[in-house]
Amino acid sequence: MLLSVLLYVSFLLVVGYALSLFYKAVYHRYLYIKLGKPPEKPFDWRSRVNDLLAQAFGHTKLLKDKRSGIMHLVIFYGFIILQFGALDLIYTGLSGGEPLPIPGYSVFGLTQEITVLLILLATGYAAYRRYGEKLSRLKKGLKPAIVLILISTLMLTLILSLGFHRVWMGHEASGYAPVSSLIAAAAAGLSATAAKALFFIFWWAHLLILLTFLVYVPQSKHFHLITAPVNIFIGRVEPVGKLSKLDLEDEEAESFGVGKIEDFKQKQMLDFYACVECGRCTNVCPASNTGKVLSPMHMIVKLRDHLTEKGAAITSKSPWMPEFAFPIGSAHSMSDGATETMPAWETEGITNISPTMDWQKKTWQPSEKKPEEMSLIGDVMTEEEIWACTTCRNCEDQCPVGNEHVDKIIDLRRHLVLMEGSVPHEGQRAMQNIERQGNPWGISRADRGKWTGEIGGIPVPTVRENPDFDILFFVGSMGSYDNRSRKVSRAFVRLLNEAGVNFAILGNEEKNSGDTPRRMGNEMLFQQLCAENIETFQKYGVRRIVTACPHTFNTLKNEYPEFGLEGVEVLHHTQLLDQLLKEGRLTPKHAVKERITYHDSCYLGRYNNVYDQPRDVLRAIQGVELVEMARTRENGMCCGAGGGMMWMEETAGKRVNLARTEQALEVNPTMISSACPFCLTMLEDGTKLKDADDRVKARDVAEILEQAVFGAA
Repeated sequence: MLLSVLLYVSFLLVVGYALSLFYKAVYHRYLYIKLGKPPEKPFDWRSRVNDLLAQAFGHTKLLKDKRSGIMHLVIFYGFIILQFGALDLIYTGLSGGEPLPIPGYSVFGLTQEITVLLILLATGYAAYRRYGEKLSRLKKGLKPAIVLILISTLMLTLILSLGFHRVWMGHEASGYAPVSSLIAAAAAGLSATAAKALFFIFWWAHLLILLTFLVYVPQSKHFHLITAPVNIFIGRVEPVGKLSKLDLEDEEAESFGVGKIEDFKQKQMLDFYACVECGRCTNVCPASNTGKVLSPMHMIVKLRDHLTEKGAAITSKSPWMPEFAFPIGSAHSMSDGATETMPAWETEGITNISPTMDWQKKTWQPSEKKPEEMSLIGDVMTEEEIWACTTCRNCEDQCPVGNEHVDKIIDLRRHLVLMEGSVPHEGQRAMQNIERQGNPWGISRADRGKWTGEIGGIPVPTVRENPDFDILFFVGSMGSYDNRSRKVSRAFVRLLNEAGVNFAILGNEEKNSGDTPRRMGNEMLFQQLCAENIETFQKYGVRRIVTACPHTFNTLKNEYPEFGLEGVEVLHHTQLLDQLLKEGRLTPKHAVKERITYHDSCYLGRYNNVYDQPRDVLRAIQGVELVEMARTRENGMCCGAGGGMMWMEETAGKRVNLARTEQALEVNPTMISSACPFCLTMLEDGTKLKDADDRVKARDVAEILEQAVFGAA
């Protein structure tokens, strides 16, 4: 009787203490998140249920990597199943050996033992992936192994408890309990008393490990078990990648952008704690892949560390439990001279994230600095990291917990540009030219429509000349000024004319869409251009717009509506060409005998899910052999020009466009196709860098269709 009372009291004390530590660890992090800016818009939970079910419970993102996805699926659902087993085991110990009185208990026991074996196999495979296969994206060392050890010991103590329970109770071997029956057979020589003692040793071990795991979860990357479902559930309902609008008229605003950790929104801070450090984002990042210092995973981890450390200092609430063992002390920061030890590109492979991973590990270290005195840009994130991002969103597409990386980088850029006036020289020059002349080169505004005189007499009416137009061709700065992109504009106009499309252009009244300034952090210039363009659209009653630039397409379609553009359909030129082909208004009469690989523009594909229409246009052309690269569609690698990088020089590692061109050349094409003027420029430069431009041509989809409709001449 006394032993039973001691057992109950000890159980309640241990469980109560563990739950109190767990509560404090979670609550204190909640207080840190509350330091951020509150949400501005009401949340529509109905629109998020499907994503929650698909991603959190269907593992759709995780299964993009089939092997690790299946592994995680086994552990995830295995743990859910085993929670019932844990309740059964706890009840068995507290009841003096009697299991839960549930019908079909033998079948229940079989599912538990099979699940234990599956989880042990999955855990072993996870250890192999990290320490045997040594995947570059996964961190090594003892810390990542802690959870693998906890899970393995949980499984072993559970199954050993069941085995010694059989000996204690004198149960015979059963096919419904294969593993515990084997353990019982091996321990058959034990007395009931000895078996009972061993049962309670492993019973307590299992309970203590389970509670240790519970307390450890919110203090580690495994906090994602709690935060990831929440993060996915309250994720964006707006178009992916859409940037937040800054209220530049707010007279009470002390600053714009993010200059300190508290400037982030609370949802952005939740991202920090949802990160599982799986490295999938870094594994696909074009910057990380080519030896730049930016690693999306490390960015999130560093911001999380800084939020935790600064939050603890501000609130005086320790993030670590039990508090007496972890006094609040020094913080992590970038090591002195970090930017002087940039990763060296010394690999023969096309891409390699190892130099970036190594640099991040070496430079993010504990320091003597106080977190409240640290500078977010400088001590936590370097400017080199912030300006290395191409805003391709491949990181976000791969993230299994719904994290968004690009908006955080843009917010940091906004602070640099709007508050500190800090921007790379080439980018500054491009924005000044856009402000003065409406284009990044600083060419006269009056020359924007000059290209129309180079199409052999085909009329290109302006909106003034054709006020009854059906569709506005928004040419964009590249299509108007860049010599290479002007060929695409001319090809597209020939096709529109052939199809009998009633179109017009703005001519010299057109202005830059503002995508480049906005992605580079100059929200003020973007909003100015946006307002002027919308005023022009309204002036001429524009109802449909087509553009050959995915960056312009995305900006007009997804971001202009927040500033007043209503009732206007925005199309990409490949969407319109595909439509015209299917309606029979364009007929490819000439064979184009080329082996073509198509490169997906990030702003057309990942931002707007336009993958099939460009390929359908190419498939409609006789003679075309369409082949796919290893990285294609949703996982297509960036060309390196997005996020304003088109106008800035790459000074570290390998050129992104060179890496992407090498990926294209792997499938032995005679032609690399794209549907973006930025991509076309980058890929054409890439073929020249590889001395392949004499045998591999780079062409826009419209140029290839032009050849099929009108002939090679």
